[in-house]
Amino acid sequence: MDIQKITSVYFVGAGGIGMSALIRYFLAKGKRVAGYDKTPSELTAELICEGASIHYEDNTDLIPEDCRNPESTLVVYTPAVPETHAELTYFRQAGFSIMKRARVLGEITRYTRGLCVAGTHGKTTTSSMAAHLLKQSHVDCNAFLGGILKNYQSNLMLSDMSDLTVIEADEFDRSFHWLNPYMAVITAVDPDHLDIYGTPEAYRESFEHFTSLIRPDGCLILKKGVNLHPQLKPGVKLYTYSATGEADFYAKNIRIGNGEIFFDFVAPDVCIRDIQLGVPVKVNIENGVAAMALAWLNGVTEEEIKRGMKSFAGPVRRFDFHVKKENIVLLDDYAHHPAELKASILSVKELYEGKKITGIFQPHLYTRTRDFADDFAASLSLLDELILLDIYPAREKPIPGVTSQIIFDKVTIPDKKMIRKEELLALVEKESPAWDVVLMLGAGDIDRLIEPVKQIVEKL
Repeated sequence: MDIQKITSVYFVGAGGIGMSALIRYFLAKGKRVAGYDKTPSELTAELICEGASIHYEDNTDLIPEDCRNPESTLVVYTPAVPETHAELTYFRQAGFSIMKRARVLGEITRYTRGLCVAGTHGKTTTSSMAAHLLKQSHVDCNAFLGGILKNYQSNLMLSDMSDLTVIEADEFDRSFHWLNPYMAVITAVDPDHLDIYGTPEAYRESFEHFTSLIRPDGCLILKKGVNLHPQLKPGVKLYTYSATGEADFYAKNIRIGNGEIFFDFVAPDVCIRDIQLGVPVKVNIENGVAAMALAWLNGVTEEEIKRGMKSFAGPVRRFDFHVKKENIVLLDDYAHHPAELKASILSVKELYEGKKITGIFQPHLYTRTRDFADDFAASLSLLDELILLDIYPAREKPIPGVTSQIIFDKVTIPDKKMIRKEELLALVEKESPAWDVVLMLGAGDIDRLIEPVKQIVEKL
């Protein structure tokens, strides 16, 4: 199906961050947009206000009439929706063109230059940084991001003058294999989604296949030390980047203190001094080096890079400061993999040296909890205090014997509690006067607790 010729787009699973960018894209193109999601949210409410028609019951009778023509309607679905979903079944049986989000992105960017950021972790922040650097420069860009960027209050950027398109490349169920990158960044290949891939080797091989999709006139920007053997076409350039040692692009002269981070950015042909991070957490040095590498290779100037890095406010739920007072700090982070948790916790500990760090963590998926229980426990043991919530199941059914308990039992710090999500606010009311820095972590629905927790700690 030629997506330029369709008149309607229907989304099965409309409320995800990635899906919402596509909804906004098609609304901007004047298409009729409708869809289903499991639960109402602030995001679905925003999309409805912007012109989308969204309902919350799996009921084919609720599909609008102008989304019932297979010749003019594209159906986009998320893998989180079960195969038995009634609406998805209806569209399949009726012969509609049905695509995953990544395939649609691949179609949209077929005739543009895609800047695709992939990796187990760091890809949302890195792609958002790169998009901001390009957007605020003379180069400009389009972007489909995996988080709401606070500078723009959106996860979608459109341009009338640039054919560059920044994309967060999702490795879940091999979705990024639909993409045709002009340039690609790979941040990490720590095993994840083993319920899909089966083995760490298969997961790594999926990234290696992704590198084979890069256009011959493009390049790969690979984090130095990543266990990956790129399969590059002839003509594709390979660059490395690092925050801790020399590479093609790296950081040096790093200065951390007083809630600020400065460093020098070194590229093959330039050194840009005194880069200031707009979101001053240590892990963003590495993310920033990769983003600046993309920007520099696409013509963003030294001054534009300095200005863009300083003004970058970050995506929502990536080191997101909600309360920043002398006596209490509340941060929120999407970290849901052991390596992400470790990076997040260590960054906060360094930024607030000598302060007590309390972490509230909601595990995401039974399979991920089962596969990485030991690693989760090791990362969470870096906290001073842990409050562990129930597993958020997302698309999964329970697995016998897999609960938050298998993480909790292996956490080595003495100050730890395991509670139900419904008990959290009462606990915060009681214990928050003794807290210094609170870090809320996870990829489930813990984000819905941020505002009520904020209201409590703001009173302290």
